[in-house]
Amino acid sequence: MKKEEFINKCKEKGLLLDIDKLNKLDEYASFLVEYNQKINLTSILDYEEILDKHFYDSLLLSFYKDMHGTLVDIGTGAGFPGVVLKICYEDLKVILIEPIKKRCIFLNELINKLELKNIEVINDRGENYSLKHREEYDFVTARAVTNLPNLIEVSGALVKLDGYFIALRGNIGNEEINEAKKAIKVMGFEIESINEDYLFDGSKRIISFMKKVKESPIKYPRQYSIIKQNPL
Repeated sequence: MKKEEFINKCKEKGLLLDIDKLNKLDEYASFLVEYNQKINLTSILDYEEILDKHFYDSLLLSFYKDMHGTLVDIGTGAGFPGVVLKICYEDLKVILIEPIKKRCIFLNELINKLELKNIEVINDRGENYSLKHREEYDFVTARAVTNLPNLIEVSGALVKLDGYFIALRGNIGNEEINEAKKAIKVMGFEIESINEDYLFDGSKRIISFMKKVKESPIKYPRQYSIIKQNPL
């Protein structure tokens, strides 16, 4: 995806990117490639691939729901989708949860470099953070982190009533949602919409919005070793 194509695709979806946002995304891409020489953050290092497979992919969820309030990104890694969403939706408050310390150092350096405000990096596991911040956030999401039933248990308690857990999955996303129906119900959600979209290279993405209709039971999430052994 060339830069002009990226700009036009976002415009088609209703997202207008001004010079400041585009410059921040360019800085992000450059810093990602540079820092990747120190620690393994991504195997995607070509600029045009970064635009498509990291930046555009991170923005897909925002084309189906207004981004406002607070968003938690579980297992954010190199900042996808959380940092990209923060750059493009400046009023959004973003919490990045990442268990690996080296990645947290990268994220804090990136945030300082881009002078982003109202964004925080938490070095913790999702299930631990969920125990301390139940029913607090408007949106919780994660990209390519564990299987869907486990992910919903790990992070579902973070979502406030009438908020959304947003599942970002690949081409078998519909199958994964079927497998996660018990977890969705147990954690207090109903599926509001399932949306199919595509990256510029043709890769399919399934973006599902699950609305919190009742509080998650206090016994969830369990310890991750138990979640893995006995998933919902």
